[in-house]
Amino acid sequence: MTETAERIEQIRNFFEPTLGIAVIGASNKKGKVGNAIIVNLTKGAVKSAGVGKAGLYKKGESIKGYEGNIYPVNVRAKPGEKIGGLPAYKSILDIPDPVDHAIIAVPSKFVPGVMEECAQKGVKSVVIITAGFSEYDEQGQKLEKKVLEIAHKNGMRIIGPNCLGIIRTFNNLNASFSDLMPPKGPISFISQSGALCTAVINYSFDERIGFANFVSIGNKADVDDADLMEYFADDPRTKVIALYIESVKDGKKFREVIENIIEKVPIVVAKSGRTIAGAQAASSHTGSIAGSDTIYDAVFSQYGVYRATSMNELFYCAKALGYQPPAKGDRVAILTNAGGPGVMAADDVYLQGLTVAKLEKRTIDALNAELPAAWSHRNPVDILGDALADRYEFALNLLVEDKNTDAIIVILTPTAMVEPLQTAKIVVDIMKDSDKPVSCAWLGLESRMSSFYLDDHGIPEVSFPDRCVKAIKALVHRGKFLKKRNLL
Repeated sequence: MTETAERIEQIRNFFEPTLGIAVIGASNKKGKVGNAIIVNLTKGAVKSAGVGKAGLYKKGESIKGYEGNIYPVNVRAKPGEKIGGLPAYKSILDIPDPVDHAIIAVPSKFVPGVMEECAQKGVKSVVIITAGFSEYDEQGQKLEKKVLEIAHKNGMRIIGPNCLGIIRTFNNLNASFSDLMPPKGPISFISQSGALCTAVINYSFDERIGFANFVSIGNKADVDDADLMEYFADDPRTKVIALYIESVKDGKKFREVIENIIEKVPIVVAKSGRTIAGAQAASSHTGSIAGSDTIYDAVFSQYGVYRATSMNELFYCAKALGYQPPAKGDRVAILTNAGGPGVMAADDVYLQGLTVAKLEKRTIDALNAELPAAWSHRNPVDILGDALADRYEFALNLLVEDKNTDAIIVILTPTAMVEPLQTAKIVVDIMKDSDKPVSCAWLGLESRMSSFYLDDHGIPEVSFPDRCVKAIKALVHRGKFLKKRNLL
């Protein structure tokens, strides 16, 4: 087994343990982190997403818990006591069965002793939820160093400390204290901020964002972004990797892993600490030291990583990269039923360094022959506010066939005449066989069912046209990179 393959298998054990999971610090007391974790593991989430929640769980679908072996551990557990409906143990060493993964949620001063017991039990991977380590003070730094020494001595890997935990949706592994299980999808997300993770999970339901893996990485004492990216690139469920980072501890390793995997899976990053104030805040947050932002920009540019400037952009670009093909060029066609949004989209296309496509004469002629005389007669193709689904179908087919277009934005604004759901179905049907990427903006809350239909069929829908443009820009960026590598 190569070193890379060995590292991937080490990380795989966090997300796909084969023997059993011990939750050390498990509790029946609501409000305790150990209670949230054991409930999430056994039931899927503290709160159910439920029917009526705007998410990717289908109506009537229950969120199941992890089906592997789970062992609650609490030093105060009494003989015969149950935690989360499962037999509880005073120590991991009391568990009669083998255990290969542990989640630790006890006060920081007890963590080294617990780690020694995990080593004796043969645990391979440990998630340390507990805070109060290098991000806190000098004593915390010493504790973290001691914990790391125990792990290295015994061949264990650590995620954390000071983290929310980890989630793998496709095996219902919610080893975190989030109050919701995120929807299933193609994105594997790594965040240096646990609180940001909980906000993102809630955001993901309304925005129809699906995840394969979800990691709060905390202090990165051992396992870092690069380790996780290596595993995600090997995971068939992962189609795109999204990261929120404040710093990178091992720049050389980070670059090497990106270089090794970037051809296989796209990466989109939101990097904070761009200013002096932000860098100082990052240091106090997770004990990290942020390097020059110019260096990060250079690395991302060199290795084909798409840098998002906000969390919103991170996810609508990740959604596009996870579902849509890369663009073979930068010429964008805009199809709309309203002039204003179309003009704004054209402005944004230009400002983002893309090209407003000049349509072929035969496309213009065909549109002239069938559309009302008042249509725009150019790109953006404004097919007017009374456009029904069939008019969208006619125009979109022509734009897909136009040799001067590389990507398409479809905008629908609500009027009394429009047919949002029927139009969404037409877009899905036309684009499913096309190698051109598309992004849609169904403006207005009344169109949510139809916008959900688009997302559920692999076509990213966002709230406003400027976000469509950014999503297309990410796909153009990916296409340029692949062309440069002779892969497209």
